[in-house]
Amino acid sequence: MRRSRLTKRTEKRTQKTIILSVLGIIIVLYFLFKFGVEMLINFSLFLSSTNKQQVATNSNSISFIPAPILNPLPTATNSAKVIISGTADKGKTILLYMNNTNVDQTTSDGNGNFNFTETLNPGNNQISTKESSNSKQSDFSNVINVTYSNTPPTLDVTSPTDGEQFSKDQNTALVSGKTDPGVTVTVNGYWAVIDENNNFSYNLPLQNGDNEIKIIATDQAGNKTEKDIKVNYSQ
Repeated sequence: MRRSRLTKRTEKRTQKTIILSVLGIIIVLYFLFKFGVEMLINFSLFLSSTNKQQVATNSNSISFIPAPILNPLPTATNSAKVIISGTADKGKTILLYMNNTNVDQTTSDGNGNFNFTETLNPGNNQISTKESSNSKQSDFSNVINVTYSNTPPTLDVTSPTDGEQFSKDQNTALVSGKTDPGVTVTVNGYWAVIDENNNFSYNLPLQNGDNEIKIIATDQAGNKTEKDIKVNYSQ
């Protein structure tokens, strides 16, 4: 039976593989005989050490540290205490900055969460954080501005006057006055109109008899000023 060309090629490749394997074994045995086992062990250790150094070099070359992310806070508050929270890499040192000054630090937990309980300064407080690792620091996180104020807004009521009398067709009272910028005013729970000069006004329908009027001015931090006026309407 004649053998095919493919069979012949396969046999030649097998023969070459066997020959190369034998030569490799002979070379290893030669080095073992001439230089000894110790040399081969040292060579193996050298290769292992080189590999570890390469891994360490690659590890040290990692220089990018992601910046933390701060959770939202109210833009204004009347409470001096505030809880500042956010997320970062887990188990990292988090540096807290207020008005560009490092005031505190903490460590993020196993989920990367962190928080600070801080006292705000009167006025605007610029809050940001950084992550620190192996003497390296990230860029600043997002910046949050919080205004702290515990001073009630001004509330000047010019009309009506306390105890004022209304009769017949005077069945509405114009409640008006002046307050501070950025303040909202309600009259018996209804929003008053405030112009660009901080003057407010509201036409309040009157009921027969005594009418109690509660005027409340509230600023952005939640501070309030209240005034109560009583007027009388007789049909």
